[in-house]
Amino acid sequence: MSNSSNLPPRAIISAILCNILFGTAFPMIKIGYELFSVTDDIFMKMLFAGIRFTIAGLLLLLFGTVKNKAVPKFPVNKLPLVILVAAVYTSLQYTFFYTGLSNTSGASGSVINSSSVFMAVILAHFIYKDDELTVLKFLGAIVGFGGVLFAVLSKESFASSISFMGEGLMMIAAFSSVIGSVLSKHATKTIESSTMASYNLLFGGVMLTLIGVIFTKDAFSISLQGVLVLLYLSFVSAFGYTVQSKLFKEYSISKVSVYNFVIPVSGAFFSGIFLQENILRWEYLLALLLVSIGIVAVNYKKA
Repeated sequence: MSNSSNLPPRAIISAILCNILFGTAFPMIKIGYELFSVTDDIFMKMLFAGIRFTIAGLLLLLFGTVKNKAVPKFPVNKLPLVILVAAVYTSLQYTFFYTGLSNTSGASGSVINSSSVFMAVILAHFIYKDDELTVLKFLGAIVGFGGVLFAVLSKESFASSISFMGEGLMMIAAFSSVIGSVLSKHATKTIESSTMASYNLLFGGVMLTLIGVIFTKDAFSISLQGVLVLLYLSFVSAFGYTVQSKLFKEYSISKVSVYNFVIPVSGAFFSGIFLQENILRWEYLLALLLVSIGIVAVNYKKA
């Protein structure tokens, strides 16, 4: 019997919905690049990401202010921790993420990004005493990570299959996500989860925006379609990170992360719809199957 049964139905639905939305971000980011005429300039990509997360953070702060009739706050002595979380979980992760995704397909990127689950399994063993690295977890990590590597190496030729600026940066982004989730879980012990999510996105977004504004030499093309895509991506961040932060606070990372298998499935599915990518290739389908089996395996426990 899967350990996922320990999560109440409401938490399961929240985790699935959250990860479906995260999956839609892969093709929508690539569409946003086209609509805003984002070039290969890394600083322009950082600016695009920064604006998205700044808007998301402001939306969450506005919602929290209306709901509680007061601006969400955290203890002043926790400011260094909040800035650290924002720097790693938002700024650093999405600098690698946005740059890497522009150099690989949405379907491949979503599968590679799921490697964060297997990294978390290994890291959790050394951080949390109650998260033992069992043989099944280890084998599951190997199978799942094998699926990630298969997705990377299943292109037309070995020489063209690996790109540090594409798949390599996506892998680094996944690792940054793991470190960020650990830091965020620690922060929410003393800071309300929605407040942490708000300032994580706002501070991280501002960091990216400032760097982008200072160093980019290119200008965006503005259109109604582009603005709508940007607002949608901001909503995905605001909703997704609020839900994820709350789930990580209330439950162990391993219990929640089992549902991350929805991200590569969602990412590949919507990339096929919006980007006309060929997601029915047997290589992608096998990679998705291996990733899903691996994630379920590392979270399996007998009743």
